[in-house]
Amino acid sequence: MTPSAAASPAAAVIFDLDGTLVDSEPVYYEAGRRLLASYGVTGFTWEDHTRFIGIGTRETLATLREEHRIDAPLEELLAGKNRLYLELARTAATVFPGMRALVELLHAAGCPMAVASGSSRTAVDAVLEGSGLAGLLPVRVSAEEVARGKPAPDVFLEAARRLGVESARCAVVEDAPPGAEAARRAGMRCVAVPYLPETAGDPAFAAAGLCFPGGQREFDARAAYEWLVGADRG
Repeated sequence: MTPSAAASPAAAVIFDLDGTLVDSEPVYYEAGRRLLASYGVTGFTWEDHTRFIGIGTRETLATLREEHRIDAPLEELLAGKNRLYLELARTAATVFPGMRALVELLHAAGCPMAVASGSSRTAVDAVLEGSGLAGLLPVRVSAEEVARGKPAPDVFLEAARRLGVESARCAVVEDAPPGAEAARRAGMRCVAVPYLPETAGDPAFAAAGLCFPGGQREFDARAAYEWLVGADRG
């Protein structure tokens, strides 16, 4: 764990979803692999998928469409990816135990929370319902509801707006460099929990106020809670 000195306590906390709250990246990979195969693109590997971790579904599919010269419209690809993902995610995406503990600590302390994700709104809702976290995280923003996906700050700024909290008083919990960069651009503090260990040294994470380089295996919910809102809040 590599903390910096905590600033004033966060008035609200915004969570990324995939790879941060829930271990859904393997589900996204499988949905993407099946989608590409249905258009004749084979051999899509996990390593290929990791290029897009932290990047919105629309941006990911736009890149893959161009790279593989898929003739189908982007909207068709999006609909197909969401359909495949939802078929798998309701039962396959699991909540990281440490993140569940952090959400419960923040909820008990009365700290406003939101989810800001690169996934579609339908996917966000389905995963949160399946995880049992939906009731604790009713404020949600998906990339399809804003003009630009991460690393642009749009989803985080919109989440702050819906929470009614100034962006400078919000903190973000993220697993991927594009999300950490989006938090920086939004003027928000960041807790970084790298999903891929090899990304822990990414410059985007260097700006995070609190980083757990070992990812979820190193994550400490109590330490994150105290850094975010102060030990005396609850």
